[in-house]
Amino acid sequence: MKTITLNNIPDDIDEKELSMIVAAKLFDQGKLSSGQAAAIAGISKREFVESVGEYGVSVFQQSAEDLLNDVENARRK
Repeated sequence: MKTITLNNIPDDIDEKELSMIVAAKLFDQGKLSSGQAAAIAGISKREFVESVGEYGVSVFQQSAEDLLNDVENARRK
């Protein structure tokens, strides 16, 4: 894994919060698994899954259209 150093971050920005934001975004883009994202955020996988929604990210990587199609297919059966 790579290490990234950021400079000139304002003092009022919490490092753990920044790590979680980055991890959540990369997870949302499908670039990280939930376990990898949790490791970047410095928390357990369970904690990540339980809290990622606070950052506007769903642990369910399915589009609304796909979900509606699944519901429609289930109704037909």
